[in-house]
Amino acid sequence: MKALTLALLLSLPVPRLAPPAKPSIFPVAREVRKGGRWHLAATGHAVYCYGPVMTMPQAAGGFLRVATFCRGEQAMVPLKE
Repeated sequence: MKALTLALLLSLPVPRLAPPAKPSIFPVAREVRKGGRWHLAATGHAVYCYGPVMTMPQAAGGFLRVATFCRGEQAMVPLKE
């Protein structure tokens, strides 16, 4: 019985371990994520923007606060006061 068990164990395939990958000489370009901030847009939606909040003059007079460099298609989003 021992001989049969030993023969079964020796007949099983042995997985070969791959050597660890060598580190590359050239640095890998990683996506740089700037710290952003959530703002409430004038439309009532939350937007995530990377740039500063600026105060822009309007043509009719007065000022409008906008967040800059936001996710999505808009570069500037008017903020809710």
